[in-house]
Amino acid sequence: MKHSPIIALDFPALDEAFGFLDKMPSGLWVKVGMELYLQNGPDIVERVKGRGHQVFLDLKLHDIPNTVGRAMEGLARVGADMVNVHAAGGSEMMERALDGLEAGTPSGRKRPALIAVTQLTSTAEEQMNREQGIPGTLLDSVVRYARLADEAGMDGVVCSVHEASAIRDACGEDFLKVTPGIRLEDGDAHDQKRISTPADAAHAGSTHIVVGRAITQAADPAAAYETVKRQWEVG
Repeated sequence: MKHSPIIALDFPALDEAFGFLDKMPSGLWVKVGMELYLQNGPDIVERVKGRGHQVFLDLKLHDIPNTVGRAMEGLARVGADMVNVHAAGGSEMMERALDGLEAGTPSGRKRPALIAVTQLTSTAEEQMNREQGIPGTLLDSVVRYARLADEAGMDGVVCSVHEASAIRDACGEDFLKVTPGIRLEDGDAHDQKRISTPADAAHAGSTHIVVGRAITQAADPAAAYETVKRQWEVG
């Protein structure tokens, strides 16, 4: 099932983020990452949701299981619709994250979706082999993390488009495959290494795409969003 494109609000300041949203339609999915959240606090989620948008809170928690579980219990009350951890933290950490999220979600409110980061889309295979000490291919590493996340009860993972179909085969259609690194044709790759177009993501089996600068830095952001959405939906 395809989900509306998620726009990455990767801005250093609150006024820039809201200035951008002023140019956009309501009812969007947006990603609030560490830069915006840590500089403005949890109120940013409530303020964005107050404008009629849904929020993927991209904090990528990775710590000992008890710490992550307690942090998730607090984040559950912030009101985000999706949150994430690093699969590299291990199965116990992911299980505790889910327990904390369920415990902290207010009565009558739906628990936020919980997904796990596999390998960052800025990571190249040679870098993974040399710096992380993980042998083999990126695909093998990502699928292994996805299976681990699935077994721990996660709703899905963050991966690149290039691994989405293998994860679908390993974990099923309903397991979320959230893919950043999305660019329009001839777009700048910036600091991402494993990138693709919206149509590529649709063909590969991604359930969600995350798009940042291709929309936020466009001359007409609303028009760029509609282009991304159209390519994603018909791809």
